[in-house]
Amino acid sequence: MASKDQENEQRRVDDVVNKIDKRIDKTQLEYEKAHNETKRVQQNYGNNTSVNYVEVDDRIETAADLQQQRGLVNKVVQSESIVKNQLDTYKKLADSPYFGRIDIQDSPDDKPESLYIGTASFVDNKENFLVYDWRAPISSIYYNGTLGKVAYKTPAGNQSTNLKLKRQFQISHGKINNMFDTNETVGDEMLQNVLGQQHDEVMQNIVSTIQKEQNDIIRDTYNDLLVVQGVAGSGKTSAILQRIAFLLYHSRSSLQADQIILFSPNRLFSHYISDVLPSLGERNMRQVTLQEFIDHRMEGLKVESLFEQYEKKDVISDEAKSIHDFKESHQYMQMIYDYVNNLKPADMAFQDIMIDGYAFFDSDVIRDIYASQPKLLKPAEKFLRTKNRLIEILKKRVEVEAYKPWVDNEIDQLNSEQYHDFMIGHELGSFQDEDDERFFIAKQIATQHFRKVYDAIFNGAFFDPYVQYMRFMHQVNYPIDVSSAEWHKSIKAFDSLLELHRIKLDNATPLLYLRDLMVGGGQNRNMQYLFVDEMQDYSIAQLVYIKHAFPNTKINLIGDSEQALFKEVQAPEELLSKLNEAFATKKSRLITLRRSYRSTYPITNFAKSMLPNGDDIEAFNRPGKDPEIIIRYDEDQAMDALIKTAKRELKEEGTVAIITKNLKEAESLHQHTYHELHPNLLSDTDSSLPKGVVIMPIYLAKGLEFDSVISWNVSEENYPNEKYVGILYTIATRAMHSLTMISIGKVSPVIANSHLAMENLKINHSM
Repeated sequence: MASKDQENEQRRVDDVVNKIDKRIDKTQLEYEKAHNETKRVQQNYGNNTSVNYVEVDDRIETAADLQQQRGLVNKVVQSESIVKNQLDTYKKLADSPYFGRIDIQDSPDDKPESLYIGTASFVDNKENFLVYDWRAPISSIYYNGTLGKVAYKTPAGNQSTNLKLKRQFQISHGKINNMFDTNETVGDEMLQNVLGQQHDEVMQNIVSTIQKEQNDIIRDTYNDLLVVQGVAGSGKTSAILQRIAFLLYHSRSSLQADQIILFSPNRLFSHYISDVLPSLGERNMRQVTLQEFIDHRMEGLKVESLFEQYEKKDVISDEAKSIHDFKESHQYMQMIYDYVNNLKPADMAFQDIMIDGYAFFDSDVIRDIYASQPKLLKPAEKFLRTKNRLIEILKKRVEVEAYKPWVDNEIDQLNSEQYHDFMIGHELGSFQDEDDERFFIAKQIATQHFRKVYDAIFNGAFFDPYVQYMRFMHQVNYPIDVSSAEWHKSIKAFDSLLELHRIKLDNATPLLYLRDLMVGGGQNRNMQYLFVDEMQDYSIAQLVYIKHAFPNTKINLIGDSEQALFKEVQAPEELLSKLNEAFATKKSRLITLRRSYRSTYPITNFAKSMLPNGDDIEAFNRPGKDPEIIIRYDEDQAMDALIKTAKRELKEEGTVAIITKNLKEAESLHQHTYHELHPNLLSDTDSSLPKGVVIMPIYLAKGLEFDSVISWNVSEENYPNEKYVGILYTIATRAMHSLTMISIGKVSPVIANSHLAMENLKINHSM
């Protein structure tokens, strides 16, 4: 780039930063004013929260004043928050106001117009756009367009223009460090610089390096089901987070951050991505793990985790695996749907509502009420009507009981304090006579007495979903490769675990689905967008239930079929077909990302060489050292090699992750290396990722990346066949700059059988 050109661009940067600095000073004063106003209003609210409970008129007036005060507090707090967000945005822009420039010409007679693209818009005092938000319609040209005739979407329809120049900048502290012109989305020079940096504790936004295929994901507003299949390190998670930021910008008037929910693979991942949206001036969407989601809906039961299921998968029989796969299928969920909607009242698992040792509502009475509901109603609607009818009967019973001698006896035993508690909200003289007052108290006493009955009705405790689920399993047509004995053994196991307040994961979502269909509830209709990351680790049954729980959402599923740890690998096209059937989707799209950016060229080539279709993966040409395999025939020697390697890597890299096959291995390594390396042993309860050496089983590393990765014991004994390709591939692709694999004995055939893999390995072999 000519130095004259860069001087001109630097002058513009200086001018824009100067204007931003002035805006910061002005906004800082506005923020201080708003902050002081918030403090004043909150203090006034605190001084005026005493309520006069003596006079009715005073009480009503005081309550109205408090409501007004609360509204004023909310308003000033919101105003302060808006100004604070503006101030934060300007401060970020002052450091790096933009990263791109496009010159466009709408017609040959027009003079080309230069537009600068940044993380947020900035308009000067004369309403001139000095920086365009990367999410603005015109900005899509920067990501999708090549020089020449281009088109872009606007609210008014498609527009066309002529792209004359595309320029990219690297700016920090208001100074241009690098700039160059390109015909591509983002030139390799910029990518090399960004990708070569050390790993951060949290993920950074990628708005300056978004690729064309990632931009297609980000700006899709048409499809109800978007499935993104991306190879490891392809930036699919980053693209999805930028997509959320885009959607919040695109639909600002109708979409809030808390109307978007993201299912994360674990808490470490949730923390890792927590800074991306705030760095773009947006609030974080709601985040939840599958375990948290199910645990919340199964309060009182200990649900098997995905990780616990993984730890056991090598020891279950073929028949048990067939049952597991069956319960995780769409077919099984459809069977539940059909079962519920064809269930006769006589087969409903109703139970008595008990009080004082007797049945207040007999299960047969409840069944008769349910059976009397209109036949065409859905089960959940019948259940609701049954609850309402039971409450009506209870209310009448309460009124009858209010005249019973036992109630009179209770009233006679009241002390003055208890009496006044019953009279709260009613002044002396508000009753017609003494009998009226006595009935008022008597009704409250009877209501309190039957509170357990009311709670049982309200909570639907007269229906047992666990018994109903077992009845379903007893009549279901199970797979032909499963014996009757094995199927009934699984039912008995379900019942036995319930006695211990435990449930296996493959029974959890089918049971929840049955319960929701039978009794209603369990649905959040406010959510508009649903995102599931690492979707290859979810069963179809789980995805069906998640969709049921958020019925009004557009669904975004992100993953890599090659990284399936918890179930068999499935082709993306086959998966999309199954999802379209399960969700009855009308508008769906599959986007495949094949280029990997995370790892160096040698690491990516090694990792992809283990896959049957590895040639489909394109390695980004970032140079680095070859992966190394260390073979030792004694565990103590292997441990020594591990410690030496970790110490060496720590001198060059910020984070060194020792990744194991399972938790048992991770715990053992932590114990043996603690005094030498002082590593952190990570578990599924951890929510942050420390620097230095960390040890973790592979399933906790999903979605994460590390400067250096050491894979423990990639031996033939530990990874004996092709069934373990996904695990070894996932381990290898966590490494950004350095990969070492240690084998105790002969190396796994997954690695050894790959000619390219062995060529790309620096082998350290010792007897």
